[in-house]
Amino acid sequence: MKTSKKGALALGLFALAPLAHAADSPLLHEMFQDHAVLQRDRPIPVWGEAAPGAEVKVSFAGKTVKAKAGTDGRWEATLPAQKAGGPYTLTASSGAASETANDILVGDVWLCSGQSNMELQVKRGLNTWAEISNAHNDRIRMLKVGLKESMVPRAHFIDPVQWQATTPDTVGEFSATCYYFARELQKRVDVPMGLINSSWGGSRIEAWLSAQALHRLGGFDEQLELLARYADDPLAANTGWGELWTKWWRSAPGVAQGDEPWKDVASSADWTAAPRGLGNYREWTPQLADFTGMLWFRTTFRLDAKQAAQGATLALGVADEVDVTWINGRAVGSSYGGGERNYALPAGLLHEGENTLVVNVLNTWSDGGLTGDAPRALRFADGSSVPLDRGWQYRVVPKQAGTPPQAPWLSAQGKGTLFNGMVKPLGGYGMRGALWYQGESNTGDAAAYRGLLRAYRDDLRAHFGKDLPLFVVQLANFGPAPTQPTESGWAELREVQREVVAEDPRSGLAVAIDIGDRYDIHPANKQELGARLARAARKVVYGEKIAATGPVPRTAKRNGDAVEVSFADVRGKLVAYSAEGPIAFELCGDAPGSCRYAEASLRGSDTVVLRAPVVNPTRVRHAWADSPVVTLFDTDGLPAGPFEIGVE
Repeated sequence: MKTSKKGALALGLFALAPLAHAADSPLLHEMFQDHAVLQRDRPIPVWGEAAPGAEVKVSFAGKTVKAKAGTDGRWEATLPAQKAGGPYTLTASSGAASETANDILVGDVWLCSGQSNMELQVKRGLNTWAEISNAHNDRIRMLKVGLKESMVPRAHFIDPVQWQATTPDTVGEFSATCYYFARELQKRVDVPMGLINSSWGGSRIEAWLSAQALHRLGGFDEQLELLARYADDPLAANTGWGELWTKWWRSAPGVAQGDEPWKDVASSADWTAAPRGLGNYREWTPQLADFTGMLWFRTTFRLDAKQAAQGATLALGVADEVDVTWINGRAVGSSYGGGERNYALPAGLLHEGENTLVVNVLNTWSDGGLTGDAPRALRFADGSSVPLDRGWQYRVVPKQAGTPPQAPWLSAQGKGTLFNGMVKPLGGYGMRGALWYQGESNTGDAAAYRGLLRAYRDDLRAHFGKDLPLFVVQLANFGPAPTQPTESGWAELREVQREVVAEDPRSGLAVAIDIGDRYDIHPANKQELGARLARAARKVVYGEKIAATGPVPRTAKRNGDAVEVSFADVRGKLVAYSAEGPIAFELCGDAPGSCRYAEASLRGSDTVVLRAPVVNPTRVRHAWADSPVVTLFDTDGLPAGPFEIGVE
């Protein structure tokens, strides 16, 4: 089957360009460098580049194998399996060229990925002074992947990477979750640990999936085609994205028919003058002090005939955090993050006289809007510019409109962008398993997360081995404690995480519902989280006969006017850290809004008895809120996590 370049990009089949190999170029891929850790007890893949057709010899731990570089210069060899140990030397040679990596250990290698709670460094956690000053462990080593997205799959990292051993000088920058997991696990599994931290704060799960996985999942074909187009023609891709975005807007709840702010610039309804200089909108009025969502911004600028005929770039300044920007009714750019926006404008877009600039900005956390001190201007090819300071207006988008789709090239919010730039370069590096701490950015659409999490699990296994274990951190508590039963996107996503893990014997769950911080989305207690992840790995990977995650619901059955919930995986017995029995249980009917708090009491070692004024309850929920208060544990101190199950 013939495939065009654009079609290949959209399908994720883009063949990486051949690499010219100079005599002094590295033979080994950058994963194979001083202080690396290789996976024990299985054949060891090693690869790199050489002159096309050249023979390459690879030596390690007394064994030598040969490989031949292909027409693109890439070679790959497989070394025999090796027991844990080291240090060893890895050498690759081809003709007169030779490269050596020293101080190589063999042990267990783990991929640690997700968003900011996986990225969070040791220096930002609990007890940092003692943890950092006492960190002397040459047998735990970490490689941090730089935060770089890519529109196409890459064979190499964009930024240099480096394996580092654990010392007081290095550990502060390590992922706290990843490091404490390895440190705890090493107490029971006495082998070197290699940690690959590939994580990005604020990232959605879609950015970590390959194009192939997204195509298989379905619903992403249009966006992947736009991503492919963006690699070749960003201007055309931005126009196409504007069309997709407006299609969403026209069908969004609460949006009036015919309401098109990017085109209807004459209307003054609901528009308010913005402060000069703009800035963080939360400081403008009391009504916006706690607002999180979308705002429209607009202004105008006047050009003469010479200016309108020139090539131009829009310097919009900082937008926090996702913008979609139009000039004269045409989409010209969309970006993610708190950086400056500079959009090249297509020829023929500007005209003599009055022109319009309209920006939609989505803010999902803390401060937002058109912020920063960078001047906003239209900059022309001849070096002149027109300031965008004639006065701005803004308009608040109703909450019921929901969350808009994100342009597929938006780094941490894109489609396959982080896989391409931060996972694909890992190649087929040997690994023992993967840790995944992500989901906060997907709580607005928990129903879709089920398929996405399954696709992520399967995608990892397609690239790193069909039996690769996956360990998922269930989202921690965050936000105000509830005073009555409520619906919660956070709770729904936790339930998806629980169910997807439960369906797969090679997956494990770390419950974190009791170690979050209602005031901080980045809870500091990563030591306990690491211990819980290690516990799950001890059971799933190493076969220990232990309860991996703490009490999990088994059944909920009617018994007269009560409902009895039995639990499995209880170590010792259930314990309630409250005076009259566990709290956070609800009994519900089928209808939304039918849940009521239940009176709960313990019976025996593994059963909770519930009573509430709900006639014929059909569901039981536990800890169903953004930030529930949980008091049910077992004698090992592990909490019963959030769940919803049917009543039999």
